[in-house]
Amino acid sequence: MDIFSKIAAGEIPSYKCAENDEFYAFLDINPLVKGHTLVIPRREVDYFFDMDDEELARYQKFAKRVAAAIKRAFPCRKVAQVVLGLEVPHAHIHLIPMQSEADADFRREKLKLSEEEFQAIADKILNEFK
Repeated sequence: MDIFSKIAAGEIPSYKCAENDEFYAFLDINPLVKGHTLVIPRREVDYFFDMDDEELARYQKFAKRVAAAIKRAFPCRKVAQVVLGLEVPHAHIHLIPMQSEADADFRREKLKLSEEEFQAIADKILNEFK
């Protein structure tokens, strides 16, 4: 079981932003901006495009709902969707609230937040998701 599957199963703590039976959203622990969220399928699948069309459509609909919650919680021009990353063999979407494209630049310095700040951000998104 990979680290993201353990997070979705509750075996590793995370800052939950949204969930359903198939998908789980939680804060990135190395965020580019406040509200930077990861959305994963609960099913272990390494490559985003290995998902069948129906599952991929449900995944995108779930991510769209999470993005809308992020935008309400953290008013921004847009929420970027980025499918990127080789470090964890589990499909994941980055949702990043942005005022400019620089907010979605993964080369920039990551935010340092306290546990309390992370929890407050996750709670804010979760409340908007519901």
